[in-house]
Amino acid sequence: MAKLGETFLFDLDEIVIEKVKHTQRILHDLDSVVVAFSAGVDSTYLLALAAQTLGSGKVLAAMGISPSLAQREREAGQQLADQIGVELVQVETGELGNPDYAANPTNRCFHCKKDLFVRLNELAGTRGLAAVVSGANADDTGDFRPGLQAGRELGVRSPLMDAGLTKSEIRKASRAMGLPTWDKPAMACLASRIPYGQAITAEGLGRVERAEDALKDLGFVQVRVRDHQGVARIEVPQSELDKILCSRKAIVELLRQIGYNYITLDLQGFRSGAMNEVLPASQIGQ
Repeated sequence: MAKLGETFLFDLDEIVIEKVKHTQRILHDLDSVVVAFSAGVDSTYLLALAAQTLGSGKVLAAMGISPSLAQREREAGQQLADQIGVELVQVETGELGNPDYAANPTNRCFHCKKDLFVRLNELAGTRGLAAVVSGANADDTGDFRPGLQAGRELGVRSPLMDAGLTKSEIRKASRAMGLPTWDKPAMACLASRIPYGQAITAEGLGRVERAEDALKDLGFVQVRVRDHQGVARIEVPQSELDKILCSRKAIVELLRQIGYNYITLDLQGFRSGAMNEVLPASQIGQ
């Protein structure tokens, strides 16, 4: 992996360079951090940048482990932490035991992130690290993100957001750094596949994970299986709608074996945050 320096910065425009340096100044002021790590684009970049800025001895990656995190992401997280050279701690979370989370209200993410960040603050205290940081970026202020509120209430810092780095800029910076996640498809926890108001259970999350794994094994990299109880609503990029129809028989057979009675294809195609489309406009951006 490339080291942060002139060769790395040479590949970025001046605006992004200044934002990266701003992020480094924030990290330097914090001195030592626990990174809330999901193996996604943003948290991986933050982890790598923190390690290069502070040194790996002052950085700890912490991944929340629960049924809402796919096994493939757990494995990817360990591989990435090893590549970056930072210790990874897997932290068992308990959001499913919280009725306020399991009922799946529109602020579900608040309860999930609160559970995680409380545990990460405790971990930081135990390890003698100064702060917990998350990979939230500047684009996250434009969507419904109740998890950000939980972070603010618990003192979690978001250096990428504070420096104004957007998702596309983080991808560019990740590529310049040599991170394999620079072009990784957008990810979200498995609970985001469950419509608001439909109870979240370990069984339902497992069903979604098996369905998405089956589709990925068929070659669909960016895919969501939205779980409407007995109905699977599949989202893939619009460019792959024809491709998925060609695999229709295999997909129907696989998903029926997993437990879905009806298998549907969303003709609008994949889009992040599709479940938020039913929310009133007044909630977006909170």
